Amino acid sequence: MARATTKADLLVSAQGSLHKLNELVESLTETELSTPFDFASDPAKKEAHWSRDKRLRDIYIHLYEWHKLLLTWVSSNLSGTAAPFLPEPYNWRTYGKMNIEFWEKHQATDTEKARNMFLETHSQVIKLAEEFTNDELFSKGAFSWVGGSTLGSYFVSATASHYDWAMKKLRAHRKHCK
Repeated sequence: MARATTKADLLVSAQGSLHKLNELVESLTETELSTPFDFASDPAKKEAHWSRDKRLRDIYIHLYEWHKLLLTWVSSNLSGTAAPFLPEPYNWRTYGKMNIEFWEKHQATDTEKARNMFLETHSQVIKLAEEFTNDELFSKGAFSWVGGSTLGSYFVSATASHYDWAMKKLRAHRKHCK
């Protein structure tokens, strides 16, 4: 499915990608679930996330934390407290460090708890998206605090696009385990 540009497409793609992610996770074998991710031998996988995440828990936590970023950002700005999407001291050049902090913060979180946290924030993100009109989500300038993008693009990034990223990583791990 192409990247959502309407509220209806956003909701369908977010739920559909979640369903596909859940199906993929359910299809993983015990060996695939217990083997740490290791992409060091693949020269095409140089981005930091390929070496950061070591197991399914790490993926769930990453998705959960990015849901929380979206929820906090929208809530703060709607209540009149101006806030950037990325919290201080991070920006779009340094957010990789933030992702590492998320990873470090949750090393004691077990996979089932991480999954439940992720599913809960997914539900919160969907509920929040449903509160906006199509124009509020996908018209530039609907909210001054969004900047030059649309609010909906942030919802798409935090859901369907991020879930696609997670599935790509899990499929690469499965292939590596064979």
